[in-house]
Amino acid sequence: MEEDASPPDRPRARPAVAVLCRGPVEPLVFLANFALVLQGPLTTQYLWHRFSTDLGYNGTRHRADCSNHSADPTMQEVETLTSHWTLYANVGGFLVGLFTSTLLGAWSDNVGRRPLLVLSSLGLLVQAVVSIFVVQLELHVGYFVLGRILCALLGDFNGLLAASFASVADISTSHNRTFRMALLEACIGVAGMLASLLGGHWLRAQGYANPFWLALALLIVMALYAAFCFGETMKEPKSTRLFTLRHHRSIVQLYVAPAPEKSRKHLALYSLAIFVVITVHFGAQDILTIYELSTPLCWDSQLIGYGSAAQHLPYLTSLLGLRLLQYCLTDAWVAEIGLAFNILGLVVFAFATTTPLMFTGYGLLFLSLVITPIMRAKLSRLVSTSEQGALFSAVACVNSLAMLMASGIFNSLYPATLNFMKGFPFLLGAGLLFIPAVLIGILEKTNPHPEFQQFPQSP
Repeated sequence: MEEDASPPDRPRARPAVAVLCRGPVEPLVFLANFALVLQGPLTTQYLWHRFSTDLGYNGTRHRADCSNHSADPTMQEVETLTSHWTLYANVGGFLVGLFTSTLLGAWSDNVGRRPLLVLSSLGLLVQAVVSIFVVQLELHVGYFVLGRILCALLGDFNGLLAASFASVADISTSHNRTFRMALLEACIGVAGMLASLLGGHWLRAQGYANPFWLALALLIVMALYAAFCFGETMKEPKSTRLFTLRHHRSIVQLYVAPAPEKSRKHLALYSLAIFVVITVHFGAQDILTIYELSTPLCWDSQLIGYGSAAQHLPYLTSLLGLRLLQYCLTDAWVAEIGLAFNILGLVVFAFATTTPLMFTGYGLLFLSLVITPIMRAKLSRLVSTSEQGALFSAVACVNSLAMLMASGIFNSLYPATLNFMKGFPFLLGAGLLFIPAVLIGILEKTNPHPEFQQFPQSP
C-alpha cells in the first residue's frame, strides 16, 4: 500500500479514542491545582516541623514564644534548611522538566492534547504517592526531591498547563481568547483558595497525612477524567514519534523563522515579560509560608491556610476585574494596572510586622493576576493554529526557568537577608516588576498587528 512506502517520520492519522463524554479541560486544571496547593504549604510546614524536631527547636508551638525568639540562631537554621530543601526540589524538577515539557508540548501538536494531559496527571499522582511515603514512614526529606523529579519526567503541572492552554487556543476565537485563558487561570485560583482553607484547618485537626491522601484521591480522579472524559480539541490527531529532535526544533523555529503572522521580536519580549512576572510570583510564593511561620508574625497552620487562600483569591478577582476593565480599556492598560497593584502588595509584604498588615498586602494583589492571561493570549495570536502546542510548551519552558530562578534567587536571598531585613526579597520582586511594565508599554506602542486590539468598540 502507499502508506507502507511513506517515510517513517511522516505523521499518520490516529483513530479517535473512545471517551465517556466530551468534557472541557477546566476540571483537570481545577483538580490538579487543588491537589498541588493542598500539598504545597503542608510540605513546607512538614519540612519546618522535621527540622525543628531534629534541632530541638519548638519556638513556633506557641505564638508568644515565637515572638521572643527573634535572635534565636536555631530558628534561623530551621528557616535556612527549609528554604534550601525547597530550592533543591525545585531545581531537580526544573532540570528534568526543561527537557520534557518542551518535548511533550510540541508532541501534542501532532498526537493531540489528551496524551499529554494523561501523562502529566500520572506524574502528579506519582509525586503525591512519594510524599505520602515520606510523611507516613518519616523517610529522609530528600525523597521529596525524588518525587518532584519523577513528576517532571512525565510532564509535571507545566505540561498539563501547556496542553490546557493549547486546547483553549484550539477552540477559542481571537476575540474571546484572553477571557477564556483568564477563566482557566481562575480555575487555578479557586482550587487553590479552597485547598488552602481546607489544608490549614485539616493540618491543625489531624496532622499531615490525611490531606496528602485526599490529594492522591483527587489526582486519581483527574487521571481518569483526562483518559476517558476529556474532549480532544485537535481535529485530526496524528501518530508521531515522541523522542525526536523535530519537536524541540519546532519550538526554536517559533523564535527564529520569519512568518507573516508572527513577529520574532514580540514573541521574545512577551516571553521575557512572562518570565519576569512568573519569577516574582513564584519567588514570593516560595518564601511566604516561611516568612509567616517565623517572627514577628508567628502564624499557626490555620492562619497560614487563610493566607494561602488570600494568595489565591486574586485568580478570581482578576478574572472579574479583567472582564469589567475590558469594556473601557485595552488589554495592555489592564496589564499595567495589574502590575501596579502587584508592586504595591509586595512593598506592603516587605514591611509587614502584624497580621492585619500582611492581609492588607494580600488585598492589594486583587488585580495582580490579569497579566499572564493577557500575555498568553497575545502570544497565541502570533503563531498559527498548528503551532499552539509548541508555543505553550515554550511558555512552559519559560515558566520552568522562571520557577528555577525564583527558587534560586528568593530561597537563597531570604536566609542571607534575615539579619538586616527579612522582607528585602519582596522589595526586590517589586523592583523587578517594572521590567514587564516597561516592555508591555513599548510593545503596545510598536505593535504592528491590529488583531492585538481584540475587543473592538461597541457600536
